[in-house]
Amino acid sequence: MAFTHTFDPTVLREYDIRGVVDRTLHPADAFAIGRCFGTVVARVGGTTVAVGYDGRLSSPDLEPPLVAGLRASGMEVIRVGRGPTPMLYFASTILETDGAIMLTGSHNPPDYNGFKMMLNRKPFFGAQIGEIGRMAAAGDVVDEAIGSEREVDISTEYVARLLADWDGGDRLLNVVWDNGNGAAGDLLPRLVAGLPGTHTILFPEIDGRFPNHHPDPTVAANVAQLVAEVRSRRADIGIAFDGDADRIGVVDDSGAVLFGDQLLVVLARDVLRGHPGATIIADVKASQVLFDEVAKAGGKPLMWKTGHSLIKAKMAETGSPLAGEMSGHVFFADKWYGFDDALYAAVRLLGIVARMEGKLSAVREAMPHVVNTPELRFNCDDARKFVVIEEVAARLRAAGARLSDIDGVRVQTDDGWWLLRASNTQAVLVARCEASSDEGLELLKQALVEQLAQSGLDAPDFSGTNAGH
Repeated sequence: MAFTHTFDPTVLREYDIRGVVDRTLHPADAFAIGRCFGTVVARVGGTTVAVGYDGRLSSPDLEPPLVAGLRASGMEVIRVGRGPTPMLYFASTILETDGAIMLTGSHNPPDYNGFKMMLNRKPFFGAQIGEIGRMAAAGDVVDEAIGSEREVDISTEYVARLLADWDGGDRLLNVVWDNGNGAAGDLLPRLVAGLPGTHTILFPEIDGRFPNHHPDPTVAANVAQLVAEVRSRRADIGIAFDGDADRIGVVDDSGAVLFGDQLLVVLARDVLRGHPGATIIADVKASQVLFDEVAKAGGKPLMWKTGHSLIKAKMAETGSPLAGEMSGHVFFADKWYGFDDALYAAVRLLGIVARMEGKLSAVREAMPHVVNTPELRFNCDDARKFVVIEEVAARLRAAGARLSDIDGVRVQTDDGWWLLRASNTQAVLVARCEASSDEGLELLKQALVEQLAQSGLDAPDFSGTNAGH
């Protein structure tokens, strides 16, 4: 019987395929993704696809039909089993597979799941994901085949490779890790066993219900237990992961959270010692402090579009050894493979802290102080959100504003900067403001609100958003 399939239109996203299990995402979708992606791989001459899955309750039910769809397209499927997303990336890189699919809901609530893909070890996103939907609806797939599958345990090699870049010297650190019941839980005890110092792991059990806290380390409430544990144990550092361990959260010895851009400052200074003059990439939401500090350290700061797939592609294009996002994605191409890996970023960060003469909190406190809002997200219809950005950009250009439009609009003024961009994954607009003073921040907020009002939108909720950074 001829194959055709129609996806729920909400599941085909910019960077991945993601939905609510048994509502917008079903086993039949998993088969269709395998059938169509396998066809894509076959049509570029490929024959092998690596498959991994995270710790969500639905993952064991969705992985077999995904494998079946790939096999029906003639693929040899290499099943690497349960683990973090970067372990699947590592497997695809080391085994040199033609494609890779990670079954993961990332940091979404427990009833979500999704699929992240790579083709020829490069991100598969944007229009390529839209093409999967078109192929399924049209039945545009290669003739049905039998394919094959085999299981490969890459975990021992992965952990060994993570440990191979430890460079921390003799100082013994006291480290608290928060796995958050995420997919890194089976690997973390093996990783810390190979690291010097004292290590405490919170919530190591993989549990797709996430009973202790939601697995998104960029939300302050989700790292409250880690902060408390760091303080009570007088630890040197705390490290948290999201649900599939491709994003990192960091707490310093005082219990203060290091934001993604502050973390990148610490990492960039170290990387630039070995790569003077190198390009360091960060997304448009990052603090101006980051770009200034990269330049001070002898690097070339490059502001780029938000989105892990977009950042990875830009790294490859520019030869950048390091990139990062406010969301906690950190990408090392220095000694590593250019993909986002929170476990690897943790090992490199611990090495830096172990070589410090002082404390991580002192490094954070020495950075220039600014005041800013966090990332403000507010609803805007999918059909309207990009139009709003175009309207705002046109008005700002007409007014002669200092403007970057690589991803939304980022406006520089004498007081600081403000950003407005459309989310690629949700029906929301995203805003952020940063200034050197509280008074300056209020002026930036006012400018943002005025632009939104001219496009018929209400102001976002700024309550309690003036945060030091």
